[in-house]
Amino acid sequence: MAVINPIYVTENAPRGIRGLLTGMYQLFIVTGGMIAFWINYAVSLSESEDSASMYIIPLAVQGIPAALLFSLMVIANESPRYLARKDRWEEAKKVLIRIRQLPESHPYLQEEFQEIAHQLDEEKRLMGNATFLSLQREMWLVPSNRKRALLSFLLMVCQQLTGTNAINTYAPQIFKNLGITGTSTSLFSTGIYGIVKVVSCVCFLLFMADSLGRRRSLLVSSVGQAWCMFSIGLYVRFSPPVDGQPVPPAGYYALVCIFVFAAFFQLGWGPACWILVSEIPAARLRPMNVAIGAATQWLFNFVVAKVVPLMLANIGAHGYG
Repeated sequence: MAVINPIYVTENAPRGIRGLLTGMYQLFIVTGGMIAFWINYAVSLSESEDSASMYIIPLAVQGIPAALLFSLMVIANESPRYLARKDRWEEAKKVLIRIRQLPESHPYLQEEFQEIAHQLDEEKRLMGNATFLSLQREMWLVPSNRKRALLSFLLMVCQQLTGTNAINTYAPQIFKNLGITGTSTSLFSTGIYGIVKVVSCVCFLLFMADSLGRRRSLLVSSVGQAWCMFSIGLYVRFSPPVDGQPVPPAGYYALVCIFVFAAFFQLGWGPACWILVSEIPAARLRPMNVAIGAATQWLFNFVVAKVVPLMLANIGAHGYG
């Protein structure tokens, strides 16, 4: 799903809003996370901590979006580009008419259909009888393609090393380490964290994705996230929370920094990476390039998820700064 979704969206979206719709992939990821945070908080209020329902309910609810996805994809169309690649041109034209809601004779639709045909003809001319191995050679041996593939790899590595999924996965424990006591309180703070992510991602997609640009949004996001992590590190290093004592003003500032960190991530490194990974490769190498990006993201997501608990347990305060 992580590989197919951006490709499917890119191949179905109109040119003018292709970046916006691809970035919405990240929006729905954080929206799902936000819903999960609030479900956990609601369960913590209604169930005791030693009840099996504390785990059964959140895990069972995950089946609902999976069932909806399966049901709706049964009636969803194939992308016009995929159908055209398989020489199913009439089906491709019908799908394009359906998703653009334009008559067959409309100039925009005719132009887009001709563009797809031209791109595929050019790909066939360049690829010939291309195989998986030949495409791999083209990706890694052609300097311009290799640069794009490495850029996609590095973008996803850096996205995970910002630490966002460390907070996503272990937010309640991290809030406790900042002095926010009580299971319900830490889960409530995690829910607010999820809302901040969704709102900031929407703001990026609506107001900044095209006006600010991909590169500049990554730079702004990096500076903001670095400042937030630096501030949290200073607090935990020089004025750490004390058990049984109220949270000091610096602790509330550190808590706000967590929320601001989430906002800056969604203003750049969250959605912009998916947009770039789907935009920068040549059309014929796009599926493979997105696959590399998605695989890298999940690999380093796994690494972060395994390393952070060890860091919190063994490094202590120095793990924040």
